[in-house]
Amino acid sequence: MSTNRSTWLAVAALVGATLFWAGNYVIGQRAVEAIDPLSLVLLRWALAFAPLLVIAQLVERPRWREVARAWPWLLALSAFGIVGYNLPLYAALEHTDAFSASLVNAFNPALITLAAAVFLRERLTPLSVGGVLIALAGVLVVLSDGDLGSLFHGGFGTGELLMLVAITAWTAYAIVGRLGPRLPPVTSTAVQSGVAVVVLAPFSLASGGPELPETGAALGSLVFIVVFPSVLSYLLWNHALTVVPPGRAGVFLNLITVFTAVFTILAGEPWTAAQVVGGAVVIGGVVLTNWKAFRGTGADPGPAAGRYSGSPGIAEGSKARSSHE
Repeated sequence: MSTNRSTWLAVAALVGATLFWAGNYVIGQRAVEAIDPLSLVLLRWALAFAPLLVIAQLVERPRWREVARAWPWLLALSAFGIVGYNLPLYAALEHTDAFSASLVNAFNPALITLAAAVFLRERLTPLSVGGVLIALAGVLVVLSDGDLGSLFHGGFGTGELLMLVAITAWTAYAIVGRLGPRLPPVTSTAVQSGVAVVVLAPFSLASGGPELPETGAALGSLVFIVVFPSVLSYLLWNHALTVVPPGRAGVFLNLITVFTAVFTILAGEPWTAAQVVGGAVVIGGVVLTNWKAFRGTGADPGPAAGRYSGSPGIAEGSKARSSHE
């Protein structure tokens, strides 16, 4: 296969992955109307576990003893990335719209860059600092709906606050992933999903068992979330990273917010100028934060450039380099 064709196929894979991750916000908002967040997370990863495990065995043929020895890291990664990210995300979608949630999530790469500087001693350039501050300003515009003064007397909305919890958990996931052993990406995600199911199942049973979809629409939403954001997006992203450097791939994650905005408009749902302006500022700040990586220069683009960029499933291999998220 020619290099140009391989590159274009990789780009198509990146676009497809981000398209499906954007769908997780839009479809997730519909799903939580019929299925509570705990049940949704449990069912999502319980149903995705077997396909991921089979794919891992067929494609990666992992050394399971080495995987088993990494259990403390996999437990921590599952706690932060599967449970800690997904639960507040779906809970947030009970209180805010998909577009607003994706806008807050767009700040995650900048937050990871900042955390990497604090905890991993990674160097922050003046441009990176400026990008983080600009992205933060964009998030504040979104949170305040354009009225920054309202943050001082009204605080954050419940949905937006839950999204801040979600991206904080994903940031912790990114940092832990950088410190842990390298594992095959699909294998790592499969094990993390299995751990999450084991951890969440007792809580679900204690509350009466998981809430199952009772309508065709609810079932369809669950199937979409399992098949596309949980399995296909992840595989597309990992395929693309065999051709495209992580730093350049990372810029495509900004399409999640763009696609979510398009879905919002097509669905006829309301949107505000503050969301559009704030979202543009956030994305601009993230691009500045990772400018060197996006231009394809530098040896290691860092966690925010594509390895751990704040989308469900982009665990670039938990130093398992599981590309996505």
